[in-house]
Amino acid sequence: MSRARRVVIASVATGAAALAGWAARSLLMRQAAVARERIGKPLGEDSIPADRVWSRKLGGEPIELLVLGDSLAAGLGVGHRKQTLGGRMAKGLARRMSQPVRLSTAAVVGSESNALEGQIDALPGDYRPDVAVIIVGGNDVTHLIYPAVAAGQLDRAIRRLRGLGAGVVVGTCPDLGAIRPVPQPLRGIMSRMSQHMAIAQTRAARQAGAVPVSLRKALRTAFREDPDGMFSLDRFHPSAAGYRRTAEALLPAVEQAVRRS
Repeated sequence: MSRARRVVIASVATGAAALAGWAARSLLMRQAAVARERIGKPLGEDSIPADRVWSRKLGGEPIELLVLGDSLAAGLGVGHRKQTLGGRMAKGLARRMSQPVRLSTAAVVGSESNALEGQIDALPGDYRPDVAVIIVGGNDVTHLIYPAVAAGQLDRAIRRLRGLGAGVVVGTCPDLGAIRPVPQPLRGIMSRMSQHMAIAQTRAARQAGAVPVSLRKALRTAFREDPDGMFSLDRFHPSAAGYRRTAEALLPAVEQAVRRS
C-alpha cells in the first residue's frame, strides 16, 4: 500500500472517529437536556434549616457536628428539619453517644468539590468541630470535572478540617445511575462516572486521614429497587426515607470518629 493511500485511509478513519464522537456527545447533550427538563426544580434551591442543639435533654457539653458539601449534605428534598440528613445524623449520634449534638450545616445546594474550602472559610474563626461529614461529588460528575481534580480539592478540605482537630467522614459519590429521569445511555455513563469519582474520593480521603463511606454500596440497591420511596418529588434528591438510609450508612463511622477525637 502506498504512503499516500495509507494517509488517506488514516484521515478517513480519524474523520469517522471524530464524527462518531461528535454524534455521541450530541446525543448525550440532548439527553442531559431531557433529564433537566424532567427533573426541573420543584424543591427550589433552599434546604430546611436544621442547625440547633439536638437532644439537649441528655445534658452535658454538646458534640460539635459539622456537615459540608452539596444538596445531599444540606438535606434538600424534605419538609422538616428532623428529616434532613444533618438532623437525622445529629439525632442518631446523640442517641448513640448519650450526649447532645450541636449541628452546624455549611453545605450549600449545587456545590462542587471546589466549594469545600469556601465552606470552611465561612465558619466562625473560633469554631472547632468534633466531627465533620462531607458529601460531595454528584455535581462534579454532572459538570464533567475530572475525578483527580475533585479528589485533590477534597483532600485539601479534609486536611484543613483535620488541622482543626476534627475527625472527618466522607460519604463518597452515590450511584447516579439510579436516577430514573435520566435516559439511557446517559444514565449508564453517569453510573460509571460516579463510580470513578467515588474511587478517587476514597483514595483521597484515606490519604488525608478521613474515613470514607461508600454511599454507592450502601444505597444503590434500595434506590434502584424502590425509587418511589427513596427519592423525593423531583426524583433526584432523597426523600425522608432516603435520607434515613443515608444517615444509617454514615452513623457508625461518625460515631467512631467522635470516640477517637
